[in-house]
Amino acid sequence: MADLSDPDIRAFLSEGTRTGKIGWTARDGRPLVAPIWFLLEDDTVVFTTGADTAKGRALARDPRAVLCVDLQEPPYAFVQVQGSVTLSEDPDELRRTATALGGRYMGADRAEEFGARNGVPGEVVVRLHPSKVVAALDMTG
Repeated sequence: MADLSDPDIRAFLSEGTRTGKIGWTARDGRPLVAPIWFLLEDDTVVFTTGADTAKGRALARDPRAVLCVDLQEPPYAFVQVQGSVTLSEDPDELRRTATALGGRYMGADRAEEFGARNGVPGEVVVRLHPSKVVAALDMTG
């Protein structure tokens, strides 16, 4: 079984500014999905969200989640990370994570700006701890 320690999977997930699509279960049982900015830290996927958003409330209630990151042109590829999340409101961790996300997705010159904008009270750091990783890194080969 694949895992996040695989260097090919880590490279795929870390390349450029691919967004992830995070899935969770609504209170009434509906599956929901939304795009996110994310990072890899150790063997977890890390992102931020508002504590009072549908995603934030749902993940606080039920920590099960799935992330899918895909390559939408040949050779077509994807990595799916299934697991459970932990949430943190620690202000230092939140500011550091929001700054790192801003750097990855908006560039180093705007990292601090996005850290200040998104690393604020009311936001949470979400860590997805994998229980299963599924990957197909070349769907055409």
